[in-house]
Amino acid sequence: MGFVIYDTETTGLNKGFDQIVQFAAIHTDAELNELDRFELRCRLQPHVVPHPKALSANRLSIERLTDPTLPTHYEMVREIRWRLSQWGKAIFIGYNSIRFDEEMLRHAFFQSLFPAYLTSSPGCGRADAMHVALAACAESAPCLTLPLDEDGRTTFRLEAVAAANGFSLGPAHDAASDAATTLALCRRVAAAAPEVWSRFIRAANKAAVADLVASEPVFVLSEFFGFQASHRLVSFLAPEGQANPNGRLCWDLAADPAQAAALADAELAALAAPSDGPVRRLRVNAAPAITMSWDAPAEWGFGDIGEAEERAAWLKSNPGFGARVAAAHAMRWANRPPSSHVEQQLYDHFPSDHDQALMADFHEASKEGRRAIINQLADPRLRTFAWRLLHAQHRSAFTDADRRAADTDLAKRLLEDCEGPLTLPRAQTLIHDLLIAGEADTNDLLKGYSAWLEVRMEKAKAFLAQA
Repeated sequence: MGFVIYDTETTGLNKGFDQIVQFAAIHTDAELNELDRFELRCRLQPHVVPHPKALSANRLSIERLTDPTLPTHYEMVREIRWRLSQWGKAIFIGYNSIRFDEEMLRHAFFQSLFPAYLTSSPGCGRADAMHVALAACAESAPCLTLPLDEDGRTTFRLEAVAAANGFSLGPAHDAASDAATTLALCRRVAAAAPEVWSRFIRAANKAAVADLVASEPVFVLSEFFGFQASHRLVSFLAPEGQANPNGRLCWDLAADPAQAAALADAELAALAAPSDGPVRRLRVNAAPAITMSWDAPAEWGFGDIGEAEERAAWLKSNPGFGARVAAAHAMRWANRPPSSHVEQQLYDHFPSDHDQALMADFHEASKEGRRAIINQLADPRLRTFAWRLLHAQHRSAFTDADRRAADTDLAKRLLEDCEGPLTLPRAQTLIHDLLIAGEADTNDLLKGYSAWLEVRMEKAKAFLAQA
């Protein structure tokens, strides 16, 4: 099995609401020899408002994002899916991709009426090159040097790691050069630390990860927060449940489980709830950053792990405690109200077989056929996305009344803050705040975006005033 090394550039970080504007991927064989590559760009969707910081980071002007000669987002996503499918089964690798790029890709597929989980389909694997960088630097003879940020803290940002190790292959925040840089990083580790690379690839196999988590009494789980790593000695506690069959709950062995077991159910639930609490979550199908306790470097500060091993033994002999934590965890998620925004409902449930067949038909249908398919879709999420696609691609397929209703919905979305997508007024405020704070405005990119926002706001307001 080979690899697909990929990267995305987006209009922002708000998964479900922002969009991919550039995608690049490199196909390699099992030895990381390049077989093929491609790069695609698209123009801005009518309902998406880019975040000013994203435009600054990606060096993208609003004129470039709205270039009518570029493919639509739907056309780009369709091409991405076709090209990746042509490459066959592979392990998909990006840099910080599990938490971001893959989520953006899933949302792009779903909102374009394609099955969302191409990278985790049977026979494929997923891995995150940021994890292999962490593992390589944890070796007694590391093959990578981790740089420090402006605050003197270790940083895992790709551009900084690449510069510190001499394999930058182009400007940062460009999908094609970032994919090439990620491939160079993988080649460096595979050649200089083959055992690290082998462990990294095994983590892409969810069955192997599930077996390790279940069988190893104590292991290190590394988690990333803003490109900073946190390392914890943990032990498997319980499966996450039917809502997430790939999820595993683990216990941070810095906390005494015997003391927690003496708590009442409500107190235990409160202890387990915080994101920085003793209950840690991992997904066996998401290539978690796991290190054996005996491989952990001294600077991680674990020292004698005898107490951790004793607590792990207590957990194993008291499975009822894990069941209580799992029940409290399930209740916490069960009580969470569903999002009112269709863009945040990707993981609510899978489309039915009936709707999946209609999704496939949609892509081959005429504009009239697509209009008819919308009425047949049972899933309201899919109806919303199909309606949006038709509105953007084939306005003539609508009646006058339907077209005016869709235009009204779009104008309200762009102007009215509903605690979801970025609006035109909010983006304008962000630009003002950035410029006041001294943000560098290379080539007047932010000022140009501000002028475009002003024109679009006036048009949207004028339309609603006449509606």
